[in-house]
Amino acid sequence: MSPYYRFLADLVVVIHLAFVIFVVMGSITTIWWRWVLWIHVPAVFWAVWIEISGGICPLTPLENWLRLKAGRGGYQGDFVENYILPVLYPAMLTRNIQILLGTLAIFINVAIYGYIFFQHKSKKGGFKL
Repeated sequence: MSPYYRFLADLVVVIHLAFVIFVVMGSITTIWWRWVLWIHVPAVFWAVWIEISGGICPLTPLENWLRLKAGRGGYQGDFVENYILPVLYPAMLTRNIQILLGTLAIFINVAIYGYIFFQHKSKKGGFKL
């Protein structure tokens, strides 16, 4: 029952949550740092693919393994189901909700990128990466 494994499992959760936030809102950072687009767009595609395909992010089994090594139980399901949905929704994660979350991530980012592109284009005559 090593506290190091528990710390590492908690660190994986923080990284996982930061990734989810980056996927949903990372397009905003391209207002200041255009280069983030090259990291953000693949991250969005990965997250949407995981949600829509019903797959599990590799961070989830890693966290479970670390929790088991720390003498604690792992959990069933995925990160969104275990950590995010209990905060946002009282019901269990369903396939329809996963598809909705993936689609929502796409729409949020397309809207933000569209706003940034057209706002910047109208001010400076073009959008440069």
